[in-house]
Amino acid sequence: MDETRDLSGLEESLDYRFSDRGLLETALRHRSYTHEQSTKTDDNERFEFLGDAVLNSVISHILMARFPNLTEGELSKVRASLVNESRLATVARSICLGDYVQLGRGESKSRGARKKSILSDALEALLAAVYIDGGYARAFELIRSMFAPHLEEIEKTPPIYDYKSLLQELVQNHYQDIPIYRVSGSEGPDHDKTFQVSLSVCGMETTGSGKSKKAAEQTAAKKALDTLATPDEDNASHDERPQTIIPETPR
Repeated sequence: MDETRDLSGLEESLDYRFSDRGLLETALRHRSYTHEQSTKTDDNERFEFLGDAVLNSVISHILMARFPNLTEGELSKVRASLVNESRLATVARSICLGDYVQLGRGESKSRGARKKSILSDALEALLAAVYIDGGYARAFELIRSMFAPHLEEIEKTPPIYDYKSLLQELVQNHYQDIPIYRVSGSEGPDHDKTFQVSLSVCGMETTGSGKSKKAAEQTAAKKALDTLATPDEDNASHDERPQTIIPETPR
């Protein structure tokens, strides 16, 4: 392992200088590299595990503050779009992370530094290194800065949510119920009909309208989600879930 290699360019891209450079070295070390070393060295897989948790915590906190009107299901969908492999690889490329990842000979020959899986894993490991070295507040600010363009993109082009699927998942997991939809009416000429749909679920009924039966069902499902996703929602089920401790938000 080359302990003298220059990582100052990466630190400059991050606007962060490590107190413990060894943490950064570990975060950049792919398992294909460590397998070829004569002496035992740690790869970045354990850092990936921690970085994933830190990233999800920070993104969740940012989304709740930035999108106060989204339901739990909607927030989960947006978060999934931000922390998937493709998005993380894009963020990694924005700081030229692939130039610094240490790979084995085989991965290097197959252009592993360009692979989405390697880049996304390395980014998570890097975030873990910053978290360990500088604390939650510093990791929070770094993630907020890295993902700012992607959050702005979401604000400009809000995703289309599949409210029926979100509702189905919610009521099956936490209420042991099944949504039932029925067409309750329609109006307008055949070429421009508007449909009305009634939805029965969890002891309540909502209605929706739309230019197609599917669109009307989505509207009814959205209303049901808005009603169910309140602070009192499913208290008994929530109490049974593992609790996640999130550190205090940096000011």
